[in-house]
Amino acid sequence: MIVGLPWWVAWTVLLYLALVNSFYLVLLGAACVELRTHKRRIWHERRERLLGSRVAPRLSMLAPAFNEEATVLESVRSLLTLSYPSLEIIVINDGSGDATLDVLRREFDLAPIHPIYRRQVEHAHVRGLYRSRQKPGLLVVDKVNGGKADALNAGLDIASGELVCAMDADTLIEPDGLLRMVRPFLTREDIVAVGGTIRVANDCDVRGGRVVHARVPTRPLPGIQVVEYLRAFLFGRCGWNRLGGNLIVSGAFGLFRRDAVLDAGGYVHDTVGEDMELIAHLRRRGYEHGGPRRVEFVPDPVAWTEVPETLRVLGRQRDRWHRGLADVLWRHRDVALRPRYGSLGLFAYPVFVLTELLPPVLEIIGLVGAAVGIAVGALDASFFLTFALVVYGYGLVLNAISLMLEELTFPRYPRLVDRVLLVLWMTLENIGYRQLRSLWAIRGIVKYLRGDRAWGTMTRGGFALAPSEIPLEAR
Repeated sequence: MIVGLPWWVAWTVLLYLALVNSFYLVLLGAACVELRTHKRRIWHERRERLLGSRVAPRLSMLAPAFNEEATVLESVRSLLTLSYPSLEIIVINDGSGDATLDVLRREFDLAPIHPIYRRQVEHAHVRGLYRSRQKPGLLVVDKVNGGKADALNAGLDIASGELVCAMDADTLIEPDGLLRMVRPFLTREDIVAVGGTIRVANDCDVRGGRVVHARVPTRPLPGIQVVEYLRAFLFGRCGWNRLGGNLIVSGAFGLFRRDAVLDAGGYVHDTVGEDMELIAHLRRRGYEHGGPRRVEFVPDPVAWTEVPETLRVLGRQRDRWHRGLADVLWRHRDVALRPRYGSLGLFAYPVFVLTELLPPVLEIIGLVGAAVGIAVGALDASFFLTFALVVYGYGLVLNAISLMLEELTFPRYPRLVDRVLLVLWMTLENIGYRQLRSLWAIRGIVKYLRGDRAWGTMTRGGFALAPSEIPLEAR
């Protein structure tokens, strides 16, 4: 039992944990309902009908690239294989210091063209615009470095599509991914943005810009992130979609109404959470001005991305994510608990504070407090061990259900060895890795409070090519 602590402290902690876990159960139930509903929809007829349709909205792909020479070719090749009737691909070279632009110029025979566009959002100077002689639908923008948000704004200005797809240059999209993502825009008029499931591409076999064989990494760090991504998308995003509270569309792959994004002023430059900030901004503008405000999630695996493989790079990524979360929640704090903003203010905002922003801080405080309590005799060690096992067991249950949902809905790992690895990584996630993740989140909050808006760097290792894709001299 707990000794020497005020009774209200113990009950406050227990009540908070009960509320958070109760919400996770609600989210889990909502995710199961959403996935079952989604599986009942008929996709093939819709896709074939859209492929031959003359009314399919024109779509512009925006792919910012900064020092992406290791992965940019595979990403562009992936884009060129996409099935969509009216597609424009815009790669924005954001002042790369490596050979990103040269690699693109050589591979796709780029020719300079005179840029003609109306500047509608703020971005750094565009130095040049190029069109591929081989693939006329491929444009490359060369601009002064201004960050990801700035690069996306430049792409927004130049784009000609009704819809724009913002993505990372190291993202590989499934051939029919756009068709799946566009469907919500054709069936509902209140949609302002659509996100889809992102999978981990590390160790997967890639051919022609496509993932041909999905593999679970054998190294712990990227392997555990596979489990994280499965849980975040199949459990988290699906549940939020059913509840109407989605606040996140992955920066790696998201689809938006271009006019709505331009009306909102594009991406803001002074945040590291530009993707979440845009979603929050679009949703609140919908409530304020009566426009579209629903954010939809497509559970199909529509894209693959490379994740960090070192603790240093992963730590920078995760503290940046939490800085972005804290920044967005602070920027839009005035929507909290206000009926004017519907589910955004009354439900999504406070729940994100309670279940996303605060838990890492409370977890580390709890662990440190428990260690001190045991050391001074104020906390019974057996009580803490039981409590820790319950928390660990609950995390295991969530992971197991996420893996089960993946297997029942959109299985991508048919090999027995991959399934064994998934079970191994989901078991190990809560031992050490989870605590590191919480420490990185706390570091992110501290940096945010200090005014740190730096993005940091992420080293790319490149995709694992299938044997037929590897040059003979390198085999």
